[in-house]
Amino acid sequence: MLPQEIIRKKRDGGVLSNAEIEHFIEGLTDGTITEGQAAAFAMAVFFRGMEMPERIALTRAMMESGAVLDWSRDGLNGPVVDKHSTGGVGDKVSLMLGPVASACGCFVPMISGRGLGHTGGTLDKFDAIPGYQTQPDTALFRRVVKDVGCAIIGQTANLAPADRRLYAIRDVTATVESIPLITASILSKKLASGLQGLVMDVKTGNGAFMETLEASRELADSIVRVASGAGVRTTALITDMNQVLGHTAGHTTEMREAIDYLTGKRREARLDQVTRALVAEMLLVGGLCQTSPEAMFKIETALSSGRAAEIFGRMVAALGGPSDLLEQPGVYLAPAPVVKPCAPTKSGRIAAIDTRAVGVALIELGGGRLRAQDKIDHRVGFSDFRGLGEDIGPQQPICTIHAADSGAWTRAANAVRSAVRLTAGAVSVPSPIHERIAVD
Repeated sequence: MLPQEIIRKKRDGGVLSNAEIEHFIEGLTDGTITEGQAAAFAMAVFFRGMEMPERIALTRAMMESGAVLDWSRDGLNGPVVDKHSTGGVGDKVSLMLGPVASACGCFVPMISGRGLGHTGGTLDKFDAIPGYQTQPDTALFRRVVKDVGCAIIGQTANLAPADRRLYAIRDVTATVESIPLITASILSKKLASGLQGLVMDVKTGNGAFMETLEASRELADSIVRVASGAGVRTTALITDMNQVLGHTAGHTTEMREAIDYLTGKRREARLDQVTRALVAEMLLVGGLCQTSPEAMFKIETALSSGRAAEIFGRMVAALGGPSDLLEQPGVYLAPAPVVKPCAPTKSGRIAAIDTRAVGVALIELGGGRLRAQDKIDHRVGFSDFRGLGEDIGPQQPICTIHAADSGAWTRAANAVRSAVRLTAGAVSVPSPIHERIAVD
């Protein structure tokens, strides 16, 4: 089979066979498929889509491109459960969720990704911690999951290697938003990590890859059906991305917010609601709780007791990071050279935020990639970002900008001011959680 013929078939709207998909993924894994061919395949799928059998075949082929973990012999005394988000601006939920779920009895082998398009990646946030191994070998990964209860890492060399290559290509070829490719990318990693349960956080709104509720439902349904068909109990929540989630965007700034959340210093209301709701779903799909109120009680106990924060600290230390990060984050999380508030040109109430534009501004600060090989400046970002319905003015800044230099600060300030629309009247603020999707 020739790669170009497979690409041609999909380009022209054909349905690929299992054998054709497997052949292409084998080539993607062993390097016989070029970057140009991989990009062309991604673009063909983006425009032509895939039927459900194609999605299942693509997911399975990408999962089987490397090792598949089996936890049955590790003697774990709880379910192996994970969560995945489709990505958003300021989405640092995983940083807190993994330790909270572990404190409630789950084992969480979280395989995370780097930033895609205008959204930040969980893995990039952990790269802000000195010494933290985001790509440990499988033995260390397994040991941390068993001993600590949670390990948040990137794809190891032998877990879904085909996805790792295609993921980077999608990021720089404007093919991120393809539902079949998102489904296969997420589930190939998750199924390879040996899960018993999975919860999806599908973002919707102007800062999400799926801007409309209809598109978000389609993606959530695709993931839930493919994963459930593979024997992994899966549910999804559709959550709002019409504003920055929490009050920070960036890598060091988001890590600081996550630490504040876990230690109880500060918990932004929308971020708290989304985090607790997703952990509750994990406890339900994992069979640790039978009702949402029961799950919420366990979550509150995990946070108020300090158990979740303790697990976060142990995980960081076990993966090579500092053992006292929670106690002394300022020692390890490098600050940006320029940190100044950004005030609007006039006073008013925030009626709308172009959240995607905020994500793009973060990339232009140096906090994201324009090319797959680009390095990220973990110091830059935004903090104290105001939300919908809040009043801002000369003495009430939109946010604080963390920049590498004054020129970068000025460009980011102009972008942020342009991204915010003001009103003098009342503002309807959307609920952080829109819908729950599950297989009947």
